[in-house]
This record gives sequence, structure tokens and C-alpha cells, in this order.
Amino acid sequence: MALRIEDYALIGDCHTGALVGNDGSIDWLCLPRFDSASTFGALLGDENHGRWLLAPRDPVLETSRAYIEDTFVLVTRWVTATGEVEVTDLMPHGDRRADVVRRVHGISGSVTMAQDLRLRFDYAEALPWMRQVLENNAHALIAVAGPDAVIIRGPKLTASDHTHTTDFTIGAGETVDLTLTWYPAHRPAPDRVDVTTRIRETLEWWRDWAALGTPSPLYHDEVHRSLLVLRALTHEDTGGIVAAATTSLPESFGGNRNWDYRYVWLRDASLTLHVLLDHGFDDEADGWRNWLLRAVAGDPADIQIMYGLSGERRLAEWEVGSLPGYHGAAPVRAGNDAWRQYQGDIFGEVMLALQAARRRGIEESEFSWALQRAIMSYVEDNWRRPDNGIWEIRGAQRHFTHSRAMIWAAFDCAIEAVRDFGLDGPVDRWEKLRDEVREEIEARGFDTVRNSYTQYYGSVGVDASLLQLSQIGYVAADDPRMLGTVAAIEEELLHDGLLMRYRTESGVDGLPAGEHPFLACSFWLVEQYARSGRVQEATALMDRLVGFANDVGLLSEEYDVGDQRQAGNTPQALTHLALVRAADALVAASPQG
Repeated sequence: MALRIEDYALIGDCHTGALVGNDGSIDWLCLPRFDSASTFGALLGDENHGRWLLAPRDPVLETSRAYIEDTFVLVTRWVTATGEVEVTDLMPHGDRRADVVRRVHGISGSVTMAQDLRLRFDYAEALPWMRQVLENNAHALIAVAGPDAVIIRGPKLTASDHTHTTDFTIGAGETVDLTLTWYPAHRPAPDRVDVTTRIRETLEWWRDWAALGTPSPLYHDEVHRSLLVLRALTHEDTGGIVAAATTSLPESFGGNRNWDYRYVWLRDASLTLHVLLDHGFDDEADGWRNWLLRAVAGDPADIQIMYGLSGERRLAEWEVGSLPGYHGAAPVRAGNDAWRQYQGDIFGEVMLALQAARRRGIEESEFSWALQRAIMSYVEDNWRRPDNGIWEIRGAQRHFTHSRAMIWAAFDCAIEAVRDFGLDGPVDRWEKLRDEVREEIEARGFDTVRNSYTQYYGSVGVDASLLQLSQIGYVAADDPRMLGTVAAIEEELLHDGLLMRYRTESGVDGLPAGEHPFLACSFWLVEQYARSGRVQEATALMDRLVGFANDVGLLSEEYDVGDQRQAGNTPQALTHLALVRAADALVAASPQG
């Protein structure tokens, strides 16, 4: 059975990522991209759905793990009765190969290490044909199934019932390297990895990237790791930023709210760009903007809320029957039918991100302002449409207040581009439409009795996404209308001191009720508290939230307060970027800010 979500650490090469358990097992890996089918799928089943275990054979007396500073190179230390050993796990960066490296180094005494390899291609649907080969008197194992092949190099493995195992002993000062390399099955196997060189180059690359950022004076370690997570989830070649490295980790254990997050949402990518720019990573803006230009090229009417890593449009959702689900939470899904939805808020988020780049002095490219003009033309013609909202409601479309405010923000950004940056556009018409949107929101999306904005026009309930109204400048954080909205959110959505997205039992989303508090929403509340003068409460909530991170600083989508465990896909970009924003708000509210 899979471990608790927080027991996993991510290693990655900015093309894909693997989840390594604190028991030494790689239980999730999709090759060669985040959104490829799984090669190791035990996370969504058990060991027979694919895993690579490397751990001491004898009982472990003590273990610890940590990333090498500023990197995603993971070092796990094991102590047994006979000795001490370290395992360094990484996916080398920068060579356009799909490699996993596991270096075992003896510290003291001697330790017998056990290796258990179970390769299962195509979401555990395809058992590979496997054969042993010799390469210059060194052992290697080749596995092939359909278009996929991997070669595993290291101590010789013995086959038994679709499992390959071996034991080997490491003495003090000794090193044994194990590598796995994916390649297209119609090509020859790639050359052996130069492990020492690739470790050095990968450490250098991560450290060089991390050094570009502006450190945070508050919550330094948490912010720094969160920024690294956002980079790890950004595809090196395309610039696409996946929402998480996993699919179908449940929002409610045993439930069916299990979604595939291995795609690029315009919303999450736009918000990620914001925080990277705020922390000095200006080069990311151009890469993401180029991805956006490619993804949405064509008729603005065809713009989607999400795309594949290279801008793929068809992300058809299907149920993966070969995987039983995390602790039995079914179905497992690949693809995400939300790509078919209309969500009006994405236009505001995209325009806000491009505005942030403009304010940082990043020049418009030949096509970037033309793209924004085209987007705004579409918004002009469609802003009155109901939508599915930020939470991808699978029930009836509605006029969600958050989406309407983001439409307002899109017009506001376009107006600033003309008025303050000298770009061309029908600014008078945009100003008129911006004011019209605001008038509609105030008339139909504000409950005067409760003194609160509402989830959607005509509703009496609230939604945590309303906290973003002050973030985008629609209303000041200390405006009485915003303070009234916060009071309503606290009354209706706080659960054990953490925020739910909305009341799922209302039936608004067309799904069975049940989920845990959504961590990004609670970080939004920290930001709102800080910006409205409630700094002490903001700090207390922030301290609690960062305490939910696992031992290597990773956070998933939600948190189960009752069982004190993470829930949902991991590591989640939206959670980590919301953490960074919350820390920035606390810095701004501090005496030094």
C-alpha cells in the first residue's frame, strides 16, 4: 500500500518528476514527461503496479532525509545495527535524457541493501519484456513494451514472477551507482550515465537558478523551497507549468474527487509567473509568455483554461482501470475534461500576469500585445456569459462573482497598458466596459443584508475565491465590503481554523459532497489578514500552515485536520505560490516592509 502523501519527496529534471517514499521506494514516475503514462504506479495501487525499492535489508534503527541545499537532489541516511549508509536520489538536469540516478555510499560499518524493481508501463497495463545484457562486463537490464523502453544499470538483478531483486553490501567509503534511463523502444539504449559528472552538473544548475532569486526576510526557508517547487514543475523546453506532479490523489480519502493535475492551467501558470517575477526570476516571464503565445495562437474564441505541456488542446479524460487508486480511492483519471469548460476568470489572470511582466520592464514582444488585444476583443464580446468558475464546477454554469471580478481586472490591465505604457487600444471603450462590469458586480454579486460579496449572482453563500478581490485591486483589503466578506467567509467556510473552498454540500458543483480544507485558500486568508491590519492573526495562521509541510518542505492541495495528513495532488503549485504570496504580504505589513 502507498505511504501517506507527506511521506514522499519529489525529485525531477524539469521534464518529469518521481516521488520517493521515506521507505526508499520510488512509487510514482511518468516517463518521459509529467503527463506520460506511469512506469512506477504504486502510489495509486500497490507494489505490483510498479515501484523501485532501494533500502537496507535489515531493520532500520534511524533514518533521515533532506534535499541538498537549493536543489532537488535528495539524500536519505539509513542506520542499521551493522552500519550507516546514504542514498542520493536525483534526476539529472540539462542533458535532454530521462534518467534516474540512485547513488549508494557507505558511511560506516557495512550495510546490506535490498533492491526490488517492478516495471509496469502504461499505468501498469503493460508488463515489459525484459532481458539481461552485459556492457563491458557490467550488468544491465533492458525492459521493452510498445513504444517504451528502459535500461537499468547496477548490481545484477534476479527475476522472479515479474519482479527483479538483488542484495548487495556496502562498506565504509564504498559507492555503488544504480541508474534507470528511459528511451524510445525503436532506438538503441543510451550510453551509461557518468554519475559523478551528472550529480555535479545538476547541483550547479539548481544552485545557479536559486541564486537568481530575491530572498524573503520572513519564512525564508519555506518561500525558498516553494520557489524551487515552482521551477521543478516548469517544463524546461516548453515553459509550461504543471499544476502538480501527480494525478488522482484524492481530495477526500476513499472518495471520487480524484483529478489529473499534470497539465498547464492558465490560472496557475499566471499566478506562478507573478511570484517568480516578484522574487527576481525575470527570465521565467519570457519563457512562459512564449508558451502562452504558442498555446493560444489562433482564434481567441478557441482559448482554453488549460493545455498540455507543449500546448496540446485535447486532454480527454478517461478512467484508468488498471490502477485501483490511492488507498482504494477510485476512479484514477488521466486527462481532464475541464479543458472543455468556459471559465471567465482566466482572462483576468493572464492579463494580470502579463501586466506584472510589463511593470518589471520586460518588453512586449512582436506578438505579445497583439495577443492581449485579441484576448480583450474576445472578452468584450463574451464577458456577460455564465461560466464554470475557478473551481471548475461540473454543475450548471453561473455568474460567479470571482469570475466577474477577474473580467473587471482584464479590462483594468488593458487600460493601464494604454494609459501608462503607451500601447494602442480602444481605451475609452474598455473604460466604459470596466465600469459596467463593476456596476453589475455591485448590483448582483453583493449581499447588502450580509454586507458580503456572494459566490455567484443570486446566491447567499460565499466562496474562498472572493479573497482574491482585494489581491487584484478590485476592492481595498480594508474596505468595509471586503471586511464584511471576510467575516462571512470565516463564519461559513472555516473548518478547524482552515478554509474550505466552498460548501460542497450545497450541490453547486454537481458532485457528491466531501473534501478537506484547501491550503491555498488559507494562505489567501493570511494575505488578507496581513493587508487589512490583522497581522498577529495572519502570523499565527501562517505558522500553522507552514507546519503542514512535510520533512522536505512539500505541500499538497488539501489538509485533513482530523487525521493530520496531507490530501490531494502533490506537490501543488497553487499551494506553494499562495504560500509565497502570503509571506510577501506579511513582509509588506512588517515594520521593515
